[in-house]
Amino acid sequence: MTDRKNALVVRGGWDGHQPYEATELFIPYLKDNGYEVRVEESPKVYADAEYMAGVDLIVQCMTMSTIEKDEFAGLRAAVENGTGLAGWHGGIADSYRNTSDYLHLIGGQFACHPGKHPDECVGEQSDNYVPYTVNMLPAAAEHPITTGIKDFELVTEQYWVLADDYIDVLATTTQKVREWDPWHREVTSPAIWTRRWGKGRIFVCTPGHRVEILQDQNVRTIIERGLLWASR
Repeated sequence: MTDRKNALVVRGGWDGHQPYEATELFIPYLKDNGYEVRVEESPKVYADAEYMAGVDLIVQCMTMSTIEKDEFAGLRAAVENGTGLAGWHGGIADSYRNTSDYLHLIGGQFACHPGKHPDECVGEQSDNYVPYTVNMLPAAAEHPITTGIKDFELVTEQYWVLADDYIDVLATTTQKVREWDPWHREVTSPAIWTRRWGKGRIFVCTPGHRVEILQDQNVRTIIERGLLWASR
């Protein structure tokens, strides 16, 4: 019998991203793939070096919030030693804004999500829901996370991401220039990427604002594959 693996789900932060409902979508999938799953509602567990040494995969869904120095040190050490780190949207790409070393670890950081025309805004999350395309790059065709997936359309938050060139980008999205925007040319951001860090693997998917987006067949397939790819 194959030894079971250990997955740690760390969830919380801003409630608008439905961290509990969102992670509950994927916990059964992990269990079906042979993982024992532990759920924590803060990053404090990252400081437990003895426990973290046995974690094969971290699924983080923690938008904004803060992380202490010993917690971040434990997270980074685990990844460097082979623990996978995976997540979607603000749960991984907009976490711990005040900790620059965390941003360095992930390789891409949410900057904004340009929304509708100001005259159409009503003060709700939907103000930032716009139609956009996730464009698969040539590298995506052969990658186990994205093979067989073509460009697809979403209506949700479109992440404008600040990133470095040490990420391996599988898909992008391009922010158009609209008459009310202050920028003067289109801006292309990574939408799906991976990153190698020490012995560990990191996977990020920027679509995933709420449960209905995570239930999109393309998004869900990419995330499920990404979790397994990142794992030790």
